[in-house]
Amino acid sequence: MDKRFFLALFLTGVVLVVTPMIFQSPPPAPVVSAVPAPSTAAPPDAAAPAPVSAPASGPRVIAPARSAAVGVSPLSAPAETISVRAGSSAYSLSTVGAAPTAVVLSDHRAFTGDSGDVKLHNPTGPLLGFRVVAGADTIALDRMDFTASNGGSPDAPVVTFTSTNPAMPATIEYSVTGTPYLSDVRVQVPQAQGRAYLLVSLPGGFASQEADTLDDIRHLSYAAKPVARGAEGVTFSSVDPAEREIVAGPLSWAVAKSKYFVVGLLSPSDSTPFAELQVTGGARVSKLATQASGVVVIPITGGETRFQLFAGPQSWEQMRALGREFETANPYGGFMQPVVQPFATIVMRMMLWLKRFLQLDYGWILVIFGLAIRIVLWPLNQSAMRSSIRLQRIQPELMAVQEKYKADRQKQQQEILRVYQEHGMSPFSALSGCLPALIPMPVFFALFFVFQNTIEFRGVPFLWLADISLKDPYFILPVVTGASMFVLSWIGMRNMPKNPQATMMLYLMPGMFMMFLLSTASGLSIYYLVQQLAAIPQQWMIANERRKAVVAK
Repeated sequence: MDKRFFLALFLTGVVLVVTPMIFQSPPPAPVVSAVPAPSTAAPPDAAAPAPVSAPASGPRVIAPARSAAVGVSPLSAPAETISVRAGSSAYSLSTVGAAPTAVVLSDHRAFTGDSGDVKLHNPTGPLLGFRVVAGADTIALDRMDFTASNGGSPDAPVVTFTSTNPAMPATIEYSVTGTPYLSDVRVQVPQAQGRAYLLVSLPGGFASQEADTLDDIRHLSYAAKPVARGAEGVTFSSVDPAEREIVAGPLSWAVAKSKYFVVGLLSPSDSTPFAELQVTGGARVSKLATQASGVVVIPITGGETRFQLFAGPQSWEQMRALGREFETANPYGGFMQPVVQPFATIVMRMMLWLKRFLQLDYGWILVIFGLAIRIVLWPLNQSAMRSSIRLQRIQPELMAVQEKYKADRQKQQQEILRVYQEHGMSPFSALSGCLPALIPMPVFFALFFVFQNTIEFRGVPFLWLADISLKDPYFILPVVTGASMFVLSWIGMRNMPKNPQATMMLYLMPGMFMMFLLSTASGLSIYYLVQQLAAIPQQWMIANERRKAVVAK
């Protein structure tokens, strides 16, 4: 039992060390204040687009290759910016391309040197770009002049952009809804009849709003939700320059996101899904992938199509309220997503409920959450530890049976089973003793990924920490957590037979955990430290029971 138990701990430690190696931070590079993105405007001398076949579940999709702009005259007027405010969001819309150029979120602070409100923008272009593919022609709406007119009400403003080119009529309308960060968008192009598609270019990058700019860039990615399966993410770094990756539709939504903020398109309903998301890797000037191109392909019916625009924080509750599993726009866990995502959802639900119920800061919520997990597991741990003591007590009998019947394997197994039954145990008792040590690990892994992108923890102070979503700048928590793990293991080894493997793990595991926690969110260290400290009394009680059992022999 002892070998299996410590082997399980060792394998757990290996996973904890390998995880940050897989999801490691990029090597040092010159800090950039903005993330450039390639222009998606179609040059007039480019080749016409070539059709590509979509999967059997969706229509054939026209690839958004750069092509000749039909009916587009050279820009004759400078761009004007239309400002629209709704709630805590302020939109800037350009008359060139009728596209949003920036969204300011007054309820979130930027942590860059300039501070101020968060401003979602792509420094090298607008947030969105529109083109229409109809037959062999591409209508470059992103290069056309529009005039703007205001309507609606102060609480629900509507801005309508109308093409200034009478030969190419087009209308793009933005209606701000009562839902935070959400707008309805309607695009009308009467000449786009038959098989036609609206190509919407998502941001190819964002100006960083975080103090740790490199970490923000590392989280740049696209994501999309196929109607029939789970969300899929494509990080900028996973696509080589000029390489194309397609998330096949039909899609419920598609987004571009930084570490904490997202700009995305949502299909009005599953009956009118998007065709696909096409991601192309951008040029790299260093090992950091700072740019990419993402294009959402939306079918046009009768010269018109609609979608919803979300530009705001990755707030789990607000995104979940929009339905369509939009809260999974941040697919947790990478290759471990099928395991991590359900636990991440459970963890988020529990902590948000604790936040509402207790009205405490998230630092204290993590303390309470860690204590609650340990209390819930207390009976299971108690039973497993006592089972370990009983198993330790019968070890001499088991070894005697193995030695006596070593020449008769069948008889040996029968006698071993008899010994277990006489003591009210089974051969699976050893395995059950390992499980309680592994049960908290899915929660630990879920928290690891949750802290990567959950805006609820962004900028939350606790004790000496300015932000629990960042690593401890003084390394106090990782060191104390490693020390507490050593103490817990040392207590657990008291009154146990000498075991060289256990002695090795006594020193190895705390060191591995400490190194792992040095570069992770300090909130994760808070949770695990509380777990370790809360387990010490129970471990001490079991060690005393073990001592009494040894004396009673």
